[in-house]
Amino acid sequence: MENQIIAISLLLILTLLTLHILKKLFPQKKLNPPPGPKPWPVIGNLNLIGPLPHRSIHQLSLQYGPVMLLKFGSFPVVVGSSVDAAKIFLKTMDLTFASRPKTSAGKYLTYNYSDITWSDYGPHWRQARKMCLMELFSARRIDSYEYIRAEETGSLVKEIFGLSGRAFLVKDSLSTLSLNVISRMVLGRRYMDGRESAAVSPEEFKKMLDELFFLGGVFNIGDMIPYINFLDLQGYVKRMKVLSEKFDRFLERVLNEHEVRRQDATDHPSRDMVDVLLEFAEDPTLEVKLERHMVKAFTQDMLAGGTESSAVTVEWAMSELLKKHEFFKKATEELDRVIGQNRWVTEKDIPSLPYVEAIVKEIMRLHPVAPMLVPRLAREDCKVGEYDIKKGTQVFVNTWTIHRDPSIWENPNEFYPDRFLRKNIDVKGQDFELLPFGSGRRMCPGYALGLKVIQSSLANLLHGFNWSLPGDMKPEELNMEETFGLSTPKKFPLITIAQPRLPLHLYNSM
Repeated sequence: MENQIIAISLLLILTLLTLHILKKLFPQKKLNPPPGPKPWPVIGNLNLIGPLPHRSIHQLSLQYGPVMLLKFGSFPVVVGSSVDAAKIFLKTMDLTFASRPKTSAGKYLTYNYSDITWSDYGPHWRQARKMCLMELFSARRIDSYEYIRAEETGSLVKEIFGLSGRAFLVKDSLSTLSLNVISRMVLGRRYMDGRESAAVSPEEFKKMLDELFFLGGVFNIGDMIPYINFLDLQGYVKRMKVLSEKFDRFLERVLNEHEVRRQDATDHPSRDMVDVLLEFAEDPTLEVKLERHMVKAFTQDMLAGGTESSAVTVEWAMSELLKKHEFFKKATEELDRVIGQNRWVTEKDIPSLPYVEAIVKEIMRLHPVAPMLVPRLAREDCKVGEYDIKKGTQVFVNTWTIHRDPSIWENPNEFYPDRFLRKNIDVKGQDFELLPFGSGRRMCPGYALGLKVIQSSLANLLHGFNWSLPGDMKPEELNMEETFGLSTPKKFPLITIAQPRLPLHLYNSM
């Protein structure tokens, strides 16, 4: 026994001596990570992140710089908070940072990372992106659905006209518009119109979408400290599983109805986006077979992405305009001059309405729907400027900080649409000063559709109604707090009053 202990001790000493010699002969290159606050054991820098992470991280970036290293639990996180950093992560080194981190939200809410947003960079994602660009969100297909957007905008106008003089929640009406537009385009009909044949009620489906956007953006402690994930300390994973089951029942019914309908060509006059996906699923030439759960994941992506961003953005726009009525007046003067008082705004009118476009850009600057975009993941060890970034590092681009950079924007915290009358800046991912939809390979594939819905609905709301706050509320009393998730909506929904400003017969002609 004693001889065994001696032998083990000698072996251990020999191993340590060998490692010491190898370290001397082949010294490791000393890495130069980005600066950042010193992490605590186990939790890393999570103690520094408040309920609005984009604002907490903004404050840290003021101290540590535009490329900053944090630790979320046991995972390294690099945050880019400048135009130059955004260009590197989203353009120059786009391919290096083209993947996504593994999260509970991706696992439970997107059929185990089978959707477009959370899937890894690889053959599956490349095929999905090609399907979006060439078919699902092509200019031709989006234009072919213009009549749907016009009809649903007309329904919105009629609904608000019926509420004339009464206080109501703007977000509810805007969400109904977005839901109806996207469900008719994606699913072929209003699945949320209250009919008995609908899979869920409109109220239930809106709750499901709100829950999806909240859970998709939460900071789940178990994702950052994996060995306690099974405890589900915040209860988020349990909620994700419940929500996943609800969506799956709904989406399964949608696919079943489409499959039955597709068998009868006489009852199938047009193709919606689910039809297109089902056709792809039958295509034997695809590099990666489109399985049923992938069709459901893509469908859920389109429903959620096409609904929340539009409603949130227009609600923020109405809120800012009610606080500063001088900009409201400029918009209506432009609408009266270009459109006149005897018709509604169409999508083809938007290029002739630069002030309305400026309002939309300013809202996307001041209130980006995704203030830190969806996180990316380093696919390999790399160098960003002078800093070394290890493979597996999560990367956030804090557009909230970029959009409020005083070196780019004069009075950056103020709502001032006029700034875009002087700036030739777009929102399509090429101007890194303004990135509401991201940029590069992982840019939101449906941004063109979202932009059309936002611009046309806002223009018609401004054109068709005079707006005021209820009771004796003053503009400065309007609460502008926000909540954080995959989107960043108002914490307290906007309640307002609308009165018609056009000839009354127009409200029945939509």
